[in-house]
Amino acid sequence: MGSALSRIARLARANPPAARSPSRDTIGTVAAVALCLATALALTPVAGLWGVPAALALALYAGIAGIVLCAARRQDLRRFGAANAVTLLRAAMVAFLAGLALLPTPLPGEIRSAAIVLGVAGLLLDGVDGWLARRSGTTSRFGARFDMETDALSVLVFTFLLLRAGQAGPWVLAIGLARYIYVGVGWLWPPLARELPPSLRRKTICVVVVTALLIALAPFVDAAWAGMICAAALVLLLSSFAMDCVWLLIIRRTTPPPDDPKSVPA
Repeated sequence: MGSALSRIARLARANPPAARSPSRDTIGTVAAVALCLATALALTPVAGLWGVPAALALALYAGIAGIVLCAARRQDLRRFGAANAVTLLRAAMVAFLAGLALLPTPLPGEIRSAAIVLGVAGLLLDGVDGWLARRSGTTSRFGARFDMETDALSVLVFTFLLLRAGQAGPWVLAIGLARYIYVGVGWLWPPLARELPPSLRRKTICVVVVTALLIALAPFVDAAWAGMICAAALVLLLSSFAMDCVWLLIIRRTTPPPDDPKSVPA
């Protein structure tokens, strides 16, 4: 009997059950937000938006939605939840801002003001999704990662808006690319790919950086001041990444390898 159970257990490990398809509410939420984004792009009275910029904004959202559906299927997410729906809405807002950044003409003050309004709304929703997840008891690794990647994408889009508005030079894209460069370095150097614990410092710096970018984008801020604000944000962001790298390297040196007898509890 024991040997039979052992064989069954080995077969189960060798042939794990296939991941389920994304739940109906996940697919429905993704489709509903896509409809909202397409409607907003079609009805926004901005010359040149409904065309290539709108198509690229929808393509960006489609890419995000595809990643979300694949991740939900892989992690067997049976209920999408209100918190993830808010994060998905934030992602759609970022896609809309990307469409504004791709307008063929220089960005006038009205467009920049509208982008700031959406950015502030995104910041507020960033606090709402975490609150909803904690209140409903639906916190998950998927939701935390989704929220973090949406933050990173929004920073990248805001830096591109600043470049298109002439508020800063191409160097400002370093702020938006910092997160992706960090991930790329982690692929090349595995110690930096380890998971970091939650950090209030990291969340605070993210909010400060986004706020700085929104201020630099304001029509009443001239390019010289905008450049200094963005430079300060870049220094702050790089210092945060540096602290994370140092922490990961220290952990690597002080944590025994898995096969070290000292690492096995007595």
